[in-house]
Amino acid sequence: MNRATREPLPGGGLVLAVPEAVPEAAPLGARPSSSPSSSLRFERAGRRRWALLQDERPLIQARSEGDGCCHDLHLHRLPGHRSPLPPLSAATMRAGGEWPHRYARWLEDAPQYAPLRPGRWRLSPRTTFAPGIWSCDLVQDWPDATIELLCGGGWHGVVPLRPLPAPDAPRVKALRKHVREGTLAPVLLWWVSFLDGWLLLDGHERAAAALAEGTVPACVELVRVPDDADWRATAAEMARGHEERMARLATHPATPHTTRQRQAMERGYADALSTLPYDAAATPIRRQS
Repeated sequence: MNRATREPLPGGGLVLAVPEAVPEAAPLGARPSSSPSSSLRFERAGRRRWALLQDERPLIQARSEGDGCCHDLHLHRLPGHRSPLPPLSAATMRAGGEWPHRYARWLEDAPQYAPLRPGRWRLSPRTTFAPGIWSCDLVQDWPDATIELLCGGGWHGVVPLRPLPAPDAPRVKALRKHVREGTLAPVLLWWVSFLDGWLLLDGHERAAAALAEGTVPACVELVRVPDDADWRATAAEMARGHEERMARLATHPATPHTTRQRQAMERGYADALSTLPYDAAATPIRRQS
């Protein structure tokens, strides 16, 4: 198995650079396998329909309805989701550790259940969210739900891949003690660009326990980020634009105002450039054959 290379990030996160899989030789006379490079994947069927599949099992069937820029997204979720992470014991959670790095290794070890495919993926801790993400924008209806998308298709909420258990369920009650102790392991969220929201890949009981204790669950966020060639091309375009703006500014007389303007432009350019390799990229989705 070809392991992904790791780039540590400040704050305990990392970027996984997942290599292209080396195809296995097919037996003599057999057709090469055409299976996708990741098991958990999105497939689009027409302009208004898409599905989430794990291996060949559908987990979500979605369709959008409505005219104009604001649509309703109807979700039908099905049972059978398998977490890409192993079960976490109480001792494992109390031991703690660098959760993004551990989750990265477990995702690599479970390609049949994980969304990883060749490219760069960021895993980073996330503990703060905008108001409503884990309350009114948490999709708790099962199996059917309707999401009112914002203009342009966004939404910004969390979709569990199986029902959240009740606060008094035995496993949730045990995990609530970890919430109070501060030893609850983070849940795993997958950022989906065309939803402008997240799928809950692992930690449904942990999420329920945190919410039952009146707190937002700590998370590890999995995000597809641009490949090196893509962000470098964007950086080159930004550099050309920055040079043109600085050249126009240089035609003005030197004053305290233009000096401050130049400094602000330089800071803004440097800040934007520094985040390019780690900004969210489009979530892969392929057309159904």
